[in-house]
Amino acid sequence: MVLAGLPSEVGHRGEGPADEADPGEPVLADDPQGRVRLGLVREVEVRTALAKFGIFNVWILDGKDTPGQDVFHSLHNSGHGELLENIIRLVRLTRPEIIITWMPIFVAGENHGDHQAAGILATEAFDMAGDPTLFPTQVTVPRDRWDINNFQEGLHPWQPKKLYYFSDREESLTGIGPHFDISSLSKTKNIPFYQIAAELHTTHLVQGDVAEVGLKALETGDFSDFIAWLSRYQLIFGKSVVECRANEDVFEGITSDIAVYKQPTGYIPEEKTGITVEAGGVFAFYHKFWRAHDIEHLANLIHPEIMIAGGSFLHFPLLISNYTSEMVDIQVKIDYPEGWQPYGESETCRILPGQSYPVQSMLQAPFDFEEEPVILTWTVENKGKIVESVQLIVHLREWTLPQ
Repeated sequence: MVLAGLPSEVGHRGEGPADEADPGEPVLADDPQGRVRLGLVREVEVRTALAKFGIFNVWILDGKDTPGQDVFHSLHNSGHGELLENIIRLVRLTRPEIIITWMPIFVAGENHGDHQAAGILATEAFDMAGDPTLFPTQVTVPRDRWDINNFQEGLHPWQPKKLYYFSDREESLTGIGPHFDISSLSKTKNIPFYQIAAELHTTHLVQGDVAEVGLKALETGDFSDFIAWLSRYQLIFGKSVVECRANEDVFEGITSDIAVYKQPTGYIPEEKTGITVEAGGVFAFYHKFWRAHDIEHLANLIHPEIMIAGGSFLHFPLLISNYTSEMVDIQVKIDYPEGWQPYGESETCRILPGQSYPVQSMLQAPFDFEEEPVILTWTVENKGKIVESVQLIVHLREWTLPQ
């Protein structure tokens, strides 16, 4: 089994700005060289945690930490192509039957862009590692493996069998997937799984208050808050190339037989007519990504949402396309709750046939807010008639990762 994640997160301290860290903590954020060294410390912490439970085969790649919610920024900063090649190499080398990774979806939670990028990369690797025409030098037999011409790798294409996702969304997702009880006992250690999780946390000394949370639960014996937090994380079924049931055991359908490569559908342009309106940016990308990789059921899990800090700025892209044979004049209006400050409340644009126009909206959230989410609505009109409306659910908190 492979857990795919971006190693770049080793440079991220955790829940707040680095300058708020306790000077007594072993955090190197104020050191100009601290980012690199802190990353190495995080690698040691991860390996130490896993070694406690006999897991020693750990590969850590060389992505870069990108503290924000923008998956495009994360993919660009870490080198999408190079990371994908390295992950496919590891899949072909280790031959996992199952891949578990972050869910490639924009959610209201921590929503780290690196987490999203990990889900995209792992999904791509699931669909590509079995194709011998992709990164062919990995699967080409060396001309002479004992001599200087040993520059091909001689691996074999490999098709993993099942793909599962998880998410750090603030509210639990209720999608289809296997259920597990973290209060049940481990058959090998005879202790509850939540206690194992707490022990794993204790080694992460420079990752915010992660270690403190685990130590507190273990020392006091009160795991109630810890269990409530962990219970948010549920496995969501992605897809399978073997026969199985989405909500049943993760290993259902796994046999010793090698899976036959299954080519994903890939990107197929949708036929569109008239004037179309959709949430742009990452929202539009994910809808294309899900269809291309045969995981379109993810689209039904949540409505478009985001979490930002009170008083911060919300950027929301709207994409309007004209598939008619005539030029159209479009007006965009924003309906927002009291206390919000828009910059450019409405916009009028002229779109030629066959062209698209991105409307970039910027609003400042109120500093004083309730915990309940609010709904913002973008309404697009043509000649005074409503074409379509797009809504975004916004959760406001004291601090979040920057958008």
